[in-house]
Amino acid sequence: MKKTTSRKRVDKTSTQQKSDLPKLSQPAHRALAGAGIQNLKQLTKFSEAEIKRLHGIGPNALVQLRQALADQGLSFTMDQQKEKS
Repeated sequence: MKKTTSRKRVDKTSTQQKSDLPKLSQPAHRALAGAGIQNLKQLTKFSEAEIKRLHGIGPNALVQLRQALADQGLSFTMDQQKEKS
């Protein structure tokens, strides 16, 4: 008799929030994920300077993120107090 094992396929989109982030390098995606950023709305809570300091975020990623935010009518926060700390 042949043994059959059933494997459930896990749909990752059902367990994670839908990401509207642009296509970025893997280091940039890991940097954002490490900061808890999975979508553009979450990105708006950070200043550009804060994102720039993340290891894995380079100049190209910043340009892409800035453009993606602008396309949605969003932007990085301008909170100067947050940038100084």
